[in-house]
Amino acid sequence: MNNLILKAEKTHSLNKEEITSILSNNNIDNVLFSSADRVRQKYVGNEIYLRALIEFSNICQNNCLYCGLRAQNSQIQRYALTEEKLISTAQIAIDAGFKTIVLQSGESSAISTKTLCKIIKKIKQNDIAITLSIGEKEYNEYKDLKNAGADRFLLRIETSDKNLYKKLHPNMDFDNRIRCLKNIKELGYETGTGCLVGLPGQSIGSLADDILFFKSIDADMIGIGPFIPHPQTPLCTESKGSLITALKVMALTRLLLPFSNIPATTAMETIEAQGQLKALQCGANVIMPNVTDEVYRNKYEIYPNKSACGTTINNFKKILACKYAPTGRTIKMSKGNSLNYTKKHR
Repeated sequence: MNNLILKAEKTHSLNKEEITSILSNNNIDNVLFSSADRVRQKYVGNEIYLRALIEFSNICQNNCLYCGLRAQNSQIQRYALTEEKLISTAQIAIDAGFKTIVLQSGESSAISTKTLCKIIKKIKQNDIAITLSIGEKEYNEYKDLKNAGADRFLLRIETSDKNLYKKLHPNMDFDNRIRCLKNIKELGYETGTGCLVGLPGQSIGSLADDILFFKSIDADMIGIGPFIPHPQTPLCTESKGSLITALKVMALTRLLLPFSNIPATTAMETIEAQGQLKALQCGANVIMPNVTDEVYRNKYEIYPNKSACGTTINNFKKILACKYAPTGRTIKMSKGNSLNYTKKHR
């Protein structure tokens, strides 16, 4: 089994059977994590890149069975930031030194593509990168947003298992999700995706397929987190996902995609104290502090009890530098472009 991990570290290639065998073996976790950490250090360096996350709307038209933002959740208080509020929030983050702004929302047209293009153009007057995480759009909308100045797009697949996807995403189309990812990549975005680990009905084989899916689309950034049940969803009584399994999926993803950006997700910190620290020692190289005003942040509840940094926007770098000092890493607020993307677009 150690030879398989060494093979992945050297060749960045494994087949489904090999990935499944590693995921199924609980006796080699430390070897796997150490290997992923070495690959991270070799290919993307010792920097931990910070991205300022703004959750600008919790309005969503979808009914994903695991998500607290689902349209049928009548207990949630909906909101959408005004154009002025969104721009001012971004400017506060920029003034604090952030060089990447992540604009995230539920999947809806609460803020139109036309308005969002105006917002992007305004924010891009600063020397920063913009990541969008706003779901499925038409090709021309993605094109307009790219032309307005958006640099990156995160569209999580959540599971590459088509049958499981259909069960968890009523009235959504797996093939359209894939088509959107292809459109995003074709338009020249740094393309991100990701998965949930521990979903009801998810097998080890499904997780292996997720990793191979990331590899097949040559994803520039990959977000991986454990499933956390929300009390106002149909999956409220299901068991939460395992942090260790999520870390193993993340570590294998690092081994197979050595140049990609991989965040230590908030879900990892929520499910277990020091979860993000562990992720940073298993291949992750990005942290996304939430800079949304607290009055709105508490309403963007994809899952409950979401971990927060608990500091002011101007103190993020200092606080996180102390928190992650055990990793021996350097906190960076620069753009932190995906080397996977950069090496393909030289």
